[in-house]
Amino acid sequence: MEAALYHTVFPDLNLLRQGKVRDIYELGDALLMVATDRLSAFDVVMPNPIPGKGRILTEMSRFWFKMMEGIIPNHLIATEVERFPEACHPYIDTLRDRSMLVRKAAPLSVECIVRGYLSGSGWKSYQESGRICGIELPEGLQESDRLPQPLFTPSTKAQMGAHDENIPYEQVEDMLGKGMAARLKDVSMAIYKKAVEFAEPRGIIIADTKFEFGLINGELVLIDEILTPDSSRFWPKDTYEPGRAQKSFDKQYVRDYLLSLHWNQKPLAPELPPEVIKNTCRKYEEALIRLTGAG
Repeated sequence: MEAALYHTVFPDLNLLRQGKVRDIYELGDALLMVATDRLSAFDVVMPNPIPGKGRILTEMSRFWFKMMEGIIPNHLIATEVERFPEACHPYIDTLRDRSMLVRKAAPLSVECIVRGYLSGSGWKSYQESGRICGIELPEGLQESDRLPQPLFTPSTKAQMGAHDENIPYEQVEDMLGKGMAARLKDVSMAIYKKAVEFAEPRGIIIADTKFEFGLINGELVLIDEILTPDSSRFWPKDTYEPGRAQKSFDKQYVRDYLLSLHWNQKPLAPELPPEVIKNTCRKYEEALIRLTGAG
């Protein structure tokens, strides 16, 4: 198992903020996004890193950003550390394979979630009301059922330690305007559809996923990460069976472990046992190999 990176210390660089997973540094007109091996579950950062996770997130995002360029531009400038500004060069060994140089964007205040299957908070909402984000669904659906058509179910962007909240589409219209809301929905649906068509022949069901967008000189761009095991539910197609929770290639495995502890989902998070860390590493790595061929 490779060495883990829990946080970065680059004294000569300007640390702008530290997210749940990424450390963001300001480099003039650009940002340096470093994917650590931290893992968050229920919006709380776990005390143990998942070795290699940052490398996998970076490679998968790079892969998908390139694939989706025909749908929407993104903020990525480079992932090759040799192309980074000179100020980064003393830290190249740490940055290699786990960092992205990106254009600065003004992030939009919603997270754009597309659901193709009934799982997670969507399943919980359906059980309570028969709806997800105000969208009424047919009666009699089971957990993990494929939805009649993918749903756009936006949420708020929570601060560190807080929980995201699903919101109705009309609230996005109120927040960002009808034109921008429609654009976000259309682009999110188009990316999800293309990703599903690519992933299913490779044995992975993308049950749901989350996108983030920003504006650069008034132009809508895709930012942060895209279609990673942190931002998506990836299920193995060969064991898929509606009516129950599914095996996964994402952090649902960690969520399931934490739920078994009856933890209150508030800091401080419990320690993860070595076998949970090891199995999570394997799941992330397998998702990367199946989807991109990289290892």
